[in-house]
Amino acid sequence: MFDHQITRRESLHTLLKITGTAAAAAAGLWPSTALSASQQRRFLIEAVAKSETASVSNLTRKTFEAAGGIGRFISKGDVVVIKPNISWARPLNMAATTNPEVLQAVIELCQEAGAKKVRIADNTIDTATFCFSVTGAAEVAEISGAELVNPDSSLMREMKLQGDRLDVWPVYLPIVEADKLINLPVAKDHILSSLTLGMKNWFGAIGGRRGSLHSEIHTNIVDLAQFFKPTITLIDATRIMTRNGPSGGSISDVVIKNTLILSDDPVAADGKAALLFDKEPQNIGYIKLAMKRGLGTYDFSKLLQKKVSV
Repeated sequence: MFDHQITRRESLHTLLKITGTAAAAAAGLWPSTALSASQQRRFLIEAVAKSETASVSNLTRKTFEAAGGIGRFISKGDVVVIKPNISWARPLNMAATTNPEVLQAVIELCQEAGAKKVRIADNTIDTATFCFSVTGAAEVAEISGAELVNPDSSLMREMKLQGDRLDVWPVYLPIVEADKLINLPVAKDHILSSLTLGMKNWFGAIGGRRGSLHSEIHTNIVDLAQFFKPTITLIDATRIMTRNGPSGGSISDVVIKNTLILSDDPVAADGKAALLFDKEPQNIGYIKLAMKRGLGTYDFSKLLQKKVSV
């Protein structure tokens, strides 16, 4: 089905070759001297729109510009998979799913960078076609030409996750076979894990009995975060759901933040987003555990940081 099937090992090797230091240096964030991937400091961008009427597309573009441009992450000929959170059949104003304007802007940026194909992939909770329609993902795919992948069971393969609790589990093939993977969750409350942000978004990248993972959920989140290696994480906090998550209760649960958080450190991205809910990252079980496992840091002083206002 897919144009460019590669193994997860090959995909990770490709990611490790990405440096992009020249582009980053031009943005004033990264040193101009070429460094290996292991020597580079990770980055954290927080972009905030000053007005509720500000263009979400422009905010998205400015966020990537602050990180050195989309070309730092996406190369000509890449097959890119974007993993939004569109698991619930909820409209934009409920803040239960990724803002379709952010999704469309990211797709367009990838296309401008020369991506061979852009796919949208999420294993939804509600019926997929219904979710795609209500969340705006279907319209975005039609406008942009991106491929909206239907989460059919034939696209699941059992893989060894090698986690503390999760060993072998069905994994959604388009996500692990991408050249580049962009994690694009919405920031919201969660009744069991306190928050669902970037790392929790990987529940939509697997099949199987996902309900069983709610037991010891923090460990399971980190097991999945250890397996899936996104090129970058962009957290949609244009609207955040502050209670009654993850599906939402009413508009009164939603707070407009007009914020995007971009990072190549999944722990830092989630840690920064947690602050939008007045929660310290060390008090969120899976964020603390992910840092302990070495998946990233919420010690923001160790990162190259930039805050952008639009």
